[in-house]
Amino acid sequence: MPVRVLVIDDSALVRNVLSRALAAYEEIDIVGAAADPYEARDLIVELEPDVITLDVELPHMDGITFLRKVMHYHPLPVIVVSSFTPRGSTLALDALQAGALDVVCKPHHGHPLSSMAADLAEKIVAAAQADARHSRPTAAAGRAVAGGRTPHRSVIVGGSLGATNALLSLLGALPADAPPMIVAIHMPGKYTGEFAKRLDGASAMEVREACDGDRLRQGVCLVVPGDRHAVIQGLSSSPRVTLKDAPPVGGHRPSVNVLFKSAARALRANAVGVVLTGMGDDGAGGLHEMHEAGARTVAQDEATCVVYGMPKAAVALGAVDKIAALDDIAGLIVELAAQPSPAAAAN
Repeated sequence: MPVRVLVIDDSALVRNVLSRALAAYEEIDIVGAAADPYEARDLIVELEPDVITLDVELPHMDGITFLRKVMHYHPLPVIVVSSFTPRGSTLALDALQAGALDVVCKPHHGHPLSSMAADLAEKIVAAAQADARHSRPTAAAGRAVAGGRTPHRSVIVGGSLGATNALLSLLGALPADAPPMIVAIHMPGKYTGEFAKRLDGASAMEVREACDGDRLRQGVCLVVPGDRHAVIQGLSSSPRVTLKDAPPVGGHRPSVNVLFKSAARALRANAVGVVLTGMGDDGAGGLHEMHEAGARTVAQDEATCVVYGMPKAAVALGAVDKIAALDDIAGLIVELAAQPSPAAAAN
């Protein structure tokens, strides 16, 4: 059956344009549209949509307050449709922390309506299968991982739908001297810099957006910019990050597969690969190459995933050494990164 969608936006033009664009997809049924949170509240009860799209800049009640009420009283998958303005970007990230699954940018120069609608439709269909109960960060208090271990391996992480909040929980549990880490998730490019700042505030590690030429260093987590690919190059003892403006791979830029495959070549056994919640299969092939090169590999378990797509694909390929709940992954990667690679152990 088609996914039943409620569109929420204060602009009649945007409501009409989005509704028409999404109605062209046979997997989607637009059941209604609302101009403000109060109208949306009534329509959610009346129409029982599977997914809502939400502009967080709304009249009468701010969109974040409305979203929190939805997640408390009537949890269901929410995709934010946001502008590229500084305020819109900040509110979109607030919405992700409040329980929204993902964010899509409204059409703008370089991102036409056709591309935006295709992206939104794909995320709506995936969100319909999501478990909204796992869409908010879990508390890291009391689950912090002790530091003091010398890492021998760098940690390479990928994720998609639901991964923003999974990362907030994961990094919030890691110590200041955590292993070198780089993260690629499917997020619009205008948001990853601010998202890295939020992760930095939630983690004892230093977290920042990756720059071309950055080295992977203990205690630092790099977030791949949302509109570029990242590859790891150089010696495994001193790897560096190269950013590329190549076309999307598998529909994604950054591509988790591109990052993982470069880690397999450059780091070989001196790596830990982690695939978090997300739709599709991006990262599965790359994680398999890391596994075959001697890296240790981890997938988030189905029970704690918002969408068990990317981890499921990696498990199906035989690419995963360990499957773990989100709250256990921080301790697991610190433990695995402290294990010398076979080549190092032989010296």
